[in-house]
Amino acid sequence: MTTTLSAPSLSTEVAVRLDGVRKTFGPAGRAVVALDGVDLTVEPGEFVCLLGASGCGKSTLLNLVAGLDAPSAGEITLNTSRPAVMFQEAALMPWLTAARNVELPLRLAGFGRAERREKVTELLDLVRLGGAGGKRPHELSGGMRQRVALARALAATLRTGSDQGQALLLMDEPFAALDAITRDVLQGELLRVYRSTGTSVLFVTHDVREAVRLGGRVVLLSSRPGRVVREWRNVPSADVEELTEEITAHLREVISTHAAA
Repeated sequence: MTTTLSAPSLSTEVAVRLDGVRKTFGPAGRAVVALDGVDLTVEPGEFVCLLGASGCGKSTLLNLVAGLDAPSAGEITLNTSRPAVMFQEAALMPWLTAARNVELPLRLAGFGRAERREKVTELLDLVRLGGAGGKRPHELSGGMRQRVALARALAATLRTGSDQGQALLLMDEPFAALDAITRDVLQGELLRVYRSTGTSVLFVTHDVREAVRLGGRVVLLSSRPGRVVREWRNVPSADVEELTEEITAHLREVISTHAAA
């Protein structure tokens, strides 16, 4: 089976760029600064892991890129089709089958019935759930539900006609609630899907090993307010254990600095 989610042609444009992004919550005088002066780019077809301690603003940043919230200052530039978001919970419609859940964003995007059916089949095959399209979420394991959620997110990046753009997938710790074995399997599956589709990915995690395994680039945020304090490029070519130890040391430094403040 050859999927229609072919790798996009890379260009000099970035998939997403954040320039001096700041986000505060609450009224003046009592405002909490979640993000402060974040500069970040994701290149077309790049897999970037955003790493940081709990409460550092990782999810807030993802929500801003997704358009679910607006920055208090700074600018976010998207050169993509509307981003698709995948959360910790699969959040599938319980009354719909797996196939219907994947079909929903295609229907909203205006795909015809025959094309929807074809793309749903391709996407379920892509996440290795070709025989589970007729099952409802309660009939699936946690890992299978997350596979359906991944297929649905990929479907949400598709557009009709010439309005394709670069595809951008935003993932907010999507495997955190799974057991270790299932998580390991789905990390491998995500890499396989990523390599076969060329989708740009911004993946939020607090797990250093997960970031090193998945990311082509790892970006470390400081504790609140979140700022980019360090990044590692060409991660797949590095020594895994050595890089994991190095990033862990920097993460511990960030956490201890925040605790001492």
